[in-house]
Amino acid sequence: MHTRPSPGTRTTARLTAALLMAATLLVSACSSGGPTASDGAAHAALAALPRATPAALTPYYTQRLTWRSCGVPGFQCATMKAPLDYARPGAGDVRLAVARKNATGPGKPLGSLLVNPGGPGGSAIAYLQQYAGVGYPTGIRARYDIVAMDPRGVARSEPVECLDGRQMDAFTQTDQTPDDQRERDALVTADQEFAQSCGAHSARLLRHVSTVEAARDMDILRSVLGEQRLNYVGASYGTFLGATYAGLFPGRVGRMVLDGAMDPSLDARTMNLDQTAGFETAFQAFAKDCVRHTDCPLGGSGTTPGQAGDRLKAFFRELDAHPIPAGDADGRRLGEALATIGVIAAMYDQSAWEQLREALTSAMQDHDGAGLLALADTYYERDASGHYSNLMMANAAVNCLDLPPAFTGPDQVEKALPAFEKASPVFGEGLAWASLNCAYWPVEATGVPHRIEARGAAPIVVVGTTRDPATPYRWAQSLAHQLSSGRLLTYVGDGHTAYGRGSTCIDSAIDTYLLTGTPPAEGKRCS
Repeated sequence: MHTRPSPGTRTTARLTAALLMAATLLVSACSSGGPTASDGAAHAALAALPRATPAALTPYYTQRLTWRSCGVPGFQCATMKAPLDYARPGAGDVRLAVARKNATGPGKPLGSLLVNPGGPGGSAIAYLQQYAGVGYPTGIRARYDIVAMDPRGVARSEPVECLDGRQMDAFTQTDQTPDDQRERDALVTADQEFAQSCGAHSARLLRHVSTVEAARDMDILRSVLGEQRLNYVGASYGTFLGATYAGLFPGRVGRMVLDGAMDPSLDARTMNLDQTAGFETAFQAFAKDCVRHTDCPLGGSGTTPGQAGDRLKAFFRELDAHPIPAGDADGRRLGEALATIGVIAAMYDQSAWEQLREALTSAMQDHDGAGLLALADTYYERDASGHYSNLMMANAAVNCLDLPPAFTGPDQVEKALPAFEKASPVFGEGLAWASLNCAYWPVEATGVPHRIEARGAAPIVVVGTTRDPATPYRWAQSLAHQLSSGRLLTYVGDGHTAYGRGSTCIDSAIDTYLLTGTPPAEGKRCS
């Protein structure tokens, strides 16, 4: 899977925090059809855990957090312990970073509100400090302590480590559309070396970064915060994490919002194919907007989205053969791989479309790849010094543990290419090959596709955006249908996730629910 974290307030912040996609989540397909028997009916439901806390876990549930200054005014940080292996609590601990912004008042306190921006691999603490703790509506910040915990293996919580900066530079430039056997072998080698490096540098942790384990960590956090129920806002992959919590601990669900929902009943290949179609839908919306502007390098007012896609694809082929300068201090040039990621990055948020149009103009007309390279670096969380966050490493570690691989070898990818290219003429080939990334993972997957019903849980609000590129709308429909208390809230629009992105209708419905517990009306749609 590959969903990026959800957006923040500014375009750059959104893309920086929010790009965990599928082959990163790499996935997606859009359909306006409602849930059908294929939406999880063939899979068993996630079983709830016993209500009583096992004696071996009591020390974790009763620990006391020592809060300290984070170095960011207004925020406090602490470290929480959880068992590395829940099946063997005495076999060692994992240390998890936690942060909070206390309620500002006025108004009756509502307790803690845990937030997660997605990924997997996105830093919840960075999201809290850069957006949720300062940008959530005043009424929410007044009455909730807003809390974040970096999941195990992510950012400040014993991060998964794999490649260094220079190695990541090489990995991100790997040709994802191999033209011959030599290029195919090079792509396979790159995936193998990435996986081997993760196994070598993070052997202790790699078997224990599943979403189920992260959800169980959340229940320990709920307890040590003194809460009877967990209030939660999760975006993108954060919806899978939140829904998993609800499935394991339905009686402890408080007010829960799942924005940009994932469908846990899908296998990895279907998810990746779905997301591929989702990015095509987003590109067509971008193309329609682009050609209305006189500076659009993909065509003029009479150009169809298909024709615009053909022009972009032709440009990608040119870059595949002849990368262009990008003004990079480390000498990187803009080739097809980085250019494609740069375009995909802007699909997450329509406020980035102008930036993408300008970047494409510079690259296609002036042979200056700096703009597209900057978008790609935002996606990969690479800074100007050449350092990468562990986003992509944690992303692979969680995804490859949660589901069996989409493909087990390059021959399977070759056979699937027609389906991926049909789903997206622009991105299909590259996203199909990107789906090979878990084939060589050093740890066998522990998860399988499953439904999540969470019987007995309080109302859970599931938010879906009709033209979401990374988490297609039908995923939200399916998850809301699976959850026994799911309530679907629809945003008719573009971009990844909906809360806090400009729709007064969406924001009002979610704020009302978080403040009063009253969920939106059944079938509510916003634009």
